[in-house]
Amino acid sequence: MLRLIQNAGRWLFYRADALFNRVFGDRLNPLYYLGGIAYWLMWLAVASGLYLYIFFRTGVEEAYQSVEYLTHQQWWLGGVMRSVHRYASDAMVLAMLLHLIRHFVFDNYRSFRWFSWVSGIVVLWLVYASGINGYMLPWDRLAQFVVIGTAEWLDVLPMFNGTLIRNFIAEGAVNDRLWSLLTFIHIGLPLAVLALLWIHTHRVPGAHTRPPWPVAAATTAALVILALVKPATSQGGPADLSTAITTVDLDWFYLPVYAALYRFTPVEVWLLVGGATILFLAAPWLPPKRRRKEGFHIFVHPDNRIIPVRDGERLLEAALREDIRIPFDCRNGGCGTCKGSLLYGEVDYGDYQDTALTAEERKGGKLLLCCATPRSDLEIEYVPVEQPGSHPVRSYTARVAKLNRLTHDVMQVILKIEGERVPYFYAGQYINVLLPDGQKRSFSFATAPHERDHIELQIRWIADGLFTTHVFTGMKEGDRLQFEGPLGAFFLREEGDKPIIFVAGATGFSPVKSMLEHAFHTGIMRRMYLYWGVRSLRDFYLPELPRRWEREHRNFSFIPVLSEPEPEDHWTGRTGFVHEAILADFPDLSRHQIYACGSAAMVQAAHPAFLAHGMSEHDCFADAFLLAPQLRDAAPEMVRLGGRP
Repeated sequence: MLRLIQNAGRWLFYRADALFNRVFGDRLNPLYYLGGIAYWLMWLAVASGLYLYIFFRTGVEEAYQSVEYLTHQQWWLGGVMRSVHRYASDAMVLAMLLHLIRHFVFDNYRSFRWFSWVSGIVVLWLVYASGINGYMLPWDRLAQFVVIGTAEWLDVLPMFNGTLIRNFIAEGAVNDRLWSLLTFIHIGLPLAVLALLWIHTHRVPGAHTRPPWPVAAATTAALVILALVKPATSQGGPADLSTAITTVDLDWFYLPVYAALYRFTPVEVWLLVGGATILFLAAPWLPPKRRRKEGFHIFVHPDNRIIPVRDGERLLEAALREDIRIPFDCRNGGCGTCKGSLLYGEVDYGDYQDTALTAEERKGGKLLLCCATPRSDLEIEYVPVEQPGSHPVRSYTARVAKLNRLTHDVMQVILKIEGERVPYFYAGQYINVLLPDGQKRSFSFATAPHERDHIELQIRWIADGLFTTHVFTGMKEGDRLQFEGPLGAFFLREEGDKPIIFVAGATGFSPVKSMLEHAFHTGIMRRMYLYWGVRSLRDFYLPELPRRWEREHRNFSFIPVLSEPEPEDHWTGRTGFVHEAILADFPDLSRHQIYACGSAAMVQAAHPAFLAHGMSEHDCFADAFLLAPQLRDAAPEMVRLGGRP
């Protein structure tokens, strides 16, 4: 039933969107800016209300007279302001209701969006309370009806227990202090609405808090024209508590519940309104929705950043949350401003207008980022309207906690960040160590992301290398160094069922260690192989670690390869180039994923060989962009393993 209702609602909205696009154009369609329009109407109501407050008198006798003066004696401004205040309030309720319904029918209220939905319901009720309170202030016959109806409705609550209505059973029972209280409430509630609106939109990255200026101007003009054509006036003269209200012209935007008070008892109305409110508040969890344990990750061009995507989150939402400034406008699949390219992975394209994304464009790899949700890890590209990469890379100070020489030319360096935990990173990323002269040296994380108390680096000594020589000859435990990160777009794609082949050359084992330990920690059960190639037996560092992994995890196999074994090695295992060993074991690579980490020479030799044996370009990832054609436009500093001299 829920799905049927949502599908019917989507059909209606898309038909209305298409009609409004023809009338207003896809960039100025008011249905795409319902939240922003509600904000704008709120400001119009506040501005016009402040003007009215200047002339309003808070007293039983003065209230009606001051409103009449504004309406008739100052009709050229005060009367227009009163009408604009009234119609802006009505239009705001309409915009908020349409905004809420749109999010409901497009299923944009579950999961991480629950806070926006719940806070939106609270905002709507505060707006209703403020509007109902506003109808009391003119103290005309309609105000009398609303005040008495409200008193009768509230009196059934135990906290009032029939005391409120006593204030309205006789003319002299109503005094000026009550009007001062009502005026105070009418000022306080909008302030609470504005505060909660800020919280409501603060959680939505890139939220529209103002419609485009042409839409805002047209909305304002429409309200002024309506105020001139059909001005808001008082109903039936001043309130008279000595007579009963028999006929009243209700505002069906704000006062529909008061009609129900004459059809049901106040208790039944409370049950109806309270039950509906509870149902709406609980809607994000009704019925319970199965959620993935983890979300996906996106590699975004041209920023060359990896960002997480939560379950059910659209690509544009994820990018804006991570401060990637993808251009967008409508956020509803109608304008095409956020159109991008899918370079790798699978998506659910979502619902959108055919004019915004044609079948030919979709076939050519295009997608609308405001509508698409991932079905796997992705690689996407968009056309920026400002310089990409503006997201600042954070710098840290770390202390060398431990130095452990693993072999003759590999040093294990353990770093502790001073004053805070290790920043979250993706298995396969790296950091830049900042040298005193401003130069940088890049080294991969050898630790898995869940190990947040330290950073492990595996640094190979490069002959005549400035920093690596210092590591082996001058660095001491307790030394401090600066680094920036995390950086890089080489990371483990966790989705899918294809077996994974890790290819490590020398210290290319460092990011592989991070990825494998992350895979073991998160329970990835895909078949995994590690081919680790070095020159001779003495170049293997931490040789027992992959053998222990092999004993502890049935889905993992370790195959060491020596390219130039020494006679004293007495080596009986695999020899030659590491990629040749892989091809000997897997002549058909069409059903595997490959992660290659090592020197540029190694990956340049391996790439064409892997392609020749059926490897898909979308299933090969590397620490250098030359290996993966889908990364051909990435910045060359994306990953540099083992450091530079």
